[in-house]
Amino acid sequence: MIVKIRTNAIAAVCAALILFGCSSQPSKEAAEERKSSPPAETATVTPTPTPAPTAPAEPAAKAPEKAPGKAQKPRSTEAPASFRVRFTTSKGPFVVEVHKDWAPKGVQRFYELVNAGYFDGNRFFRIVPNFIVQFGMSGDPAMTRKWDKNIPDDPVLQTNRAGSITFATAGPNTRTTQLFINLRSNQMLDAQGFAPFGIVVEGMGVVESFNKEYGERPEQDQIRQRGNAYLNAEFPKLDYIKKAEVISGS
Repeated sequence: MIVKIRTNAIAAVCAALILFGCSSQPSKEAAEERKSSPPAETATVTPTPTPAPTAPAEPAAKAPEKAPGKAQKPRSTEAPASFRVRFTTSKGPFVVEVHKDWAPKGVQRFYELVNAGYFDGNRFFRIVPNFIVQFGMSGDPAMTRKWDKNIPDDPVLQTNRAGSITFATAGPNTRTTQLFINLRSNQMLDAQGFAPFGIVVEGMGVVESFNKEYGERPEQDQIRQRGNAYLNAEFPKLDYIKKAEVISGS
């Protein structure tokens, strides 16, 4: 009986060992099955997409090249022998033709003032019917002070005929920026040292149409100190220069 029990026990142990040994070596089919199973859902793994092949970068566009040409010369500060200036005003344009040989020093100052934009915004602050239209005081007092520098007189080589343009003066060698246009022949001014340097060649009708209602009332000291702030407040209907520019020269 004892032998039989031992025999049965030994057989049971051997069977268990055989089963254990078989289970520790998974079959090829089982391995393949585990390989194809989805991963456990402890984390979601997102596969990284394979980047598409990058196209070679195109070379940067080349800026268009400027066609070769003549370089622009800077504007000379020296007044030409003759030139024209267009005054665009609140009543329309008029054009002055300037001749350096008529009054060289006056022409040089006039040329500099135009190129500096000095006359832009000027009011025609003094109009004496059948005599003169006067202007040349800046609407900006700082600009007036900048150009308040006397220039020497020129000899009077032309007469103050209708349409001629001349510097105003307060005596010998006191010309600065103020100008007047003769509305008639004012030959009596020649002997007083008023030297014309140009003449209106277009738009004299515009000059003759400027508002005359204020006459000689605007005060020059107030214009010098306050500029257009004074004129706009006290004399709002004065005509004025929008822009003065050189339009031709030789």
